[in-house]
Amino acid sequence: MKSRILISIILSFFVLSVGHAASATSQDFKSWLKTLKVDAENYGISKPVINRALPDTLNPIPRILELDRTQPEGSPDFERYIKSAVSPQRIEKGREKILAYRRLLNDVENAYNVDRQVIVALWGIETMYGKNTGGYDVVNALATLAYDGRRGLYFRDELFKALKILDEGHIRLSQMKGSWAGAMGQSQFMPSSFFKFAVDYDKDGRRDIWRSEADVFASTANYLALCGWKKGVPWGRKVRLPASIDRQLLGINNTYTLQSWHDKGVRLPNGAAVPFQGEYQASIVQPGGPGTQAYIVYDNYRVIMQWNKSTYFATAVGLLADSLNISRTLPAAAPRKGLKS
Repeated sequence: MKSRILISIILSFFVLSVGHAASATSQDFKSWLKTLKVDAENYGISKPVINRALPDTLNPIPRILELDRTQPEGSPDFERYIKSAVSPQRIEKGREKILAYRRLLNDVENAYNVDRQVIVALWGIETMYGKNTGGYDVVNALATLAYDGRRGLYFRDELFKALKILDEGHIRLSQMKGSWAGAMGQSQFMPSSFFKFAVDYDKDGRRDIWRSEADVFASTANYLALCGWKKGVPWGRKVRLPASIDRQLLGINNTYTLQSWHDKGVRLPNGAAVPFQGEYQASIVQPGGPGTQAYIVYDNYRVIMQWNKSTYFATAVGLLADSLNISRTLPAAAPRKGLKS
């Protein structure tokens, strides 16, 4: 009897929840937009910006709704992903950019204590060094996703922050382009990340992550620095696992000293010991799954994952940064220890 009552309560709750979700998207878009404008004004956005960015002619973008609702079937092949993300062309272009912007990158690196190679690697992975920043109108994209209701509250807040960016004069509406999900500019910041991390490094009064490489580099470096980046410390490296490794020990959430990993049989691909100084903590990830390349990763890898939680992405950024000659020196330790054989 009690179980039937419990099931009935659960079903009733489910019906009410579905009904509430449906009502969030059943409202006519024009009526929803009218209410949104009032809320935007209450948020502190000026009327001229509201009227320009949210005209009565605005409509949801069907392609964005399609992309948001399409769930990928499984993960792409990791090796194929890396081959594309860390291609010879991307490496060559990255080295060209480091040379072209060497003075600016040197200044940003010294100002934020973040290695220039990882700044450029993130730039390269996110937007092919500013070439592919997305062609969607950010306000329209966010309004579409806010109206849709599936993650409405999140995108509504991002929309108001995007309007605030316009209100503060950082970018013109016609230039505020980004991805279908609202990630903006050469660094692909969401509006909330813009207000947390974006920097006016060239001192022109705008935090311009769309057109100013100075602001793009400094904003990227500021993001990494505030998340705990350690300059001169590697993100990780390839390793070879013994066949007997306990797979429950693997994963980004499991950390052990390098001595402990050595004792478990973890070695460099050539069979040598993983170099280290002191009782350095590390995890082992295998993004492609069992039987594929494994990587021993350190704190800087976790910092990259605060930018994007994907191990595919974090590994690609690390590998590209290595190809751009990132330093692989671990911090000094006293006294220095070697691995026990």
